[in-house]
Amino acid sequence: MPIRIIRRLFESQFLRFCLVGASGYAVNLAVYAGLLAAGLHYLAAAAVSFLVAAVSNYAWNRAWTFRTSGAPILGQGARALLVSGLSLGANQLFLLVLVASGAGHLAGQAVAIVLATPFSFAANKLWAFADHARVGELQPAAQEVLTRDGLHH
Repeated sequence: MPIRIIRRLFESQFLRFCLVGASGYAVNLAVYAGLLAAGLHYLAAAAVSFLVAAVSNYAWNRAWTFRTSGAPILGQGARALLVSGLSLGANQLFLLVLVASGAGHLAGQAVAIVLATPFSFAANKLWAFADHARVGELQPAAQEVLTRDGLHH
């Protein structure tokens, strides 16, 4: 029984996203700390580290989380890049506010990443990695409701 539960957990898209996110979080903070130590301004360091983590996350999410490695890489990559750019903007705003409020640079970045994550997951799941061949199609449950209620002919 416990092995089956563990197997089902690893089949969970949400858990895979969280694991990829955790690795991206570690990559982001490691690169950020290294860039700060090298003397880069904290906002520039945050932008570079966020983009490095975004590339890593994209590769893992494409191949493992959302399993869309067969999707056209150019369109999907462009959507994921746009989501990452918007997430980066949110991350930068959070970081700026946190640092201005007295948080340290590393602690501020750690919190900013967490605050930007819900948007990132939703946008990636629903848009960047969505099955675009089916966009606009009603799902079976929605079709059943429309048919039952006499709204679909």
